[in-house]
Amino acid sequence: MVMKKFMNDPQRVTNELLEGYALCYPKKIKLVSEKIVVRATPKSKDKVAIITLGGAGHEPALSGFVGEGMLDASVVGDIFAAPGAPKIVEALRMFRDYKGIILVVLNHEGDQRNANMALMMANKEGIQVAKIVTAEDIAPGIDAPPADRRGLGGCIPLIKIMGAAAEKGMDVDQILELGERFNKRMATLAVTLKVATHPQAGQEIGALGDDQMEIGMGQHGEGGGNGPEPMQSADWVAETMAKKLIRAVDAKKGEKVALIINGSGATTLMEMFVVFRKAYEVVTGEGIEVAASMCDEILTVQEAAGFQMFIGVFDDETLALFNAPSDAPYWTTR
Repeated sequence: MVMKKFMNDPQRVTNELLEGYALCYPKKIKLVSEKIVVRATPKSKDKVAIITLGGAGHEPALSGFVGEGMLDASVVGDIFAAPGAPKIVEALRMFRDYKGIILVVLNHEGDQRNANMALMMANKEGIQVAKIVTAEDIAPGIDAPPADRRGLGGCIPLIKIMGAAAEKGMDVDQILELGERFNKRMATLAVTLKVATHPQAGQEIGALGDDQMEIGMGQHGEGGGNGPEPMQSADWVAETMAKKLIRAVDAKKGEKVALIINGSGATTLMEMFVVFRKAYEVVTGEGIEVAASMCDEILTVQEAAGFQMFIGVFDDETLALFNAPSDAPYWTTR
């Protein structure tokens, strides 16, 4: 299969995209040791460092959110693959003299396995690292245990809140408490119309018919539980997903939420705005205030068509942190 992608050697694509990224945003980030993205201007060591890890191919996630008020470092793996434990430890060593380190890990098998191995290795070197896991995908069911849920785009608003708390000088326990408070009341659900192609293997990930969609399909083509179904209207999809997410986060009348439509890579802004319109109507129709909103690509899957819908419930403190200043290449708040 011939892929119509602007690439050179497929085996070099991760290195080359990171080189290009660092050249594009030299005032905000820099590339260290080939696959570690760090802030161009580090924060002071009397603050907690926020670090994450994940495979390439989901740009701008996760490295696009390294910067003031967000991440201090992103450890990058190959396309759709977690970085190895030694590379994660290499990044952790860079922050061993900081006030503390928190590692944000999306709940995927490779990410979890390599992160846990890295934490064991770091502990042997005397580097203490706290971990927070995002597992907000409700495709397995609203009542499914967190261990059975995937981490999706909800990691980004969580990182925004935790990064702002770290920037303010809060300690590890305070930041973790804030993070878990938001983590427990956020949920994501994805819908896919067309699956992605792996840029290195050249093979489609998963399968969907031309007249099919699947609510709940994972970002790497994993099944969503209910299987493919006939294509439906934007209003039907938005209402179905929004109602499930409201129940999942137990949002009540008078509460404030973030509502985000995250395009998967091949979904136009036109489509995202049409979907957002209906989702907003459903949310506010329940007496819930949309206090923060976005239609954009924050975690993509190459040319996959579809989107992730995210809802997270704020309290006054987490909302203030969400709105606090930040300066990452793909999330700037003034």
